[in-house]
Amino acid sequence: MRMKQSRIISRLLLLILFSVNTGCEQPKTPPDIPVMNDISLDMLSIYTSYVPVKIDIMPLTEFVSSGSPQLKINIYVSLIDPFGSQIKSPGMFRFELYEYLPRSSEPKGKRAIIWPDIDLTDPITNNNYWQDFLRAYEFSLPCEQTNSQDYILQVTCICPNGKRLSSEFSLKKPQ
Repeated sequence: MRMKQSRIISRLLLLILFSVNTGCEQPKTPPDIPVMNDISLDMLSIYTSYVPVKIDIMPLTEFVSSGSPQLKINIYVSLIDPFGSQIKSPGMFRFELYEYLPRSSEPKGKRAIIWPDIDLTDPITNNNYWQDFLRAYEFSLPCEQTNSQDYILQVTCICPNGKRLSSEFSLKKPQ
């Protein structure tokens, strides 16, 4: 009987020891995962107000003839923040050229060209396209010799937050 009581008491002590050891300590976060406290969340919210909200195709955009049968289009694109300032921002740019349909409720006709997307999420690549004196990106895209008609250029920027910004620009026929 005494042996049975001591066994029960020892089991109870072990159970209490395990429950005390495991129940009160805060879980530790791995050192490589930053903990977001109120101050860092406030700082992050400040920077989110400087994201692009609009895309603008500048009037400098035009067809350029290089003397060969190959034309190119120089495209100047600026991203606008909520305060109306032109900003530099990472993103994925997509360029599409559509035939212009005059005297139509929907002037954007059949798509003539779509170029491969240009990824500007890498800082070095982003800097290569950025023209600081214009506060805009400059893209030079190859184009087939056209049959001298007007076009509509559509530029879409896919921002890192998933937002899509799009703008259209009328391009006059190349001379």
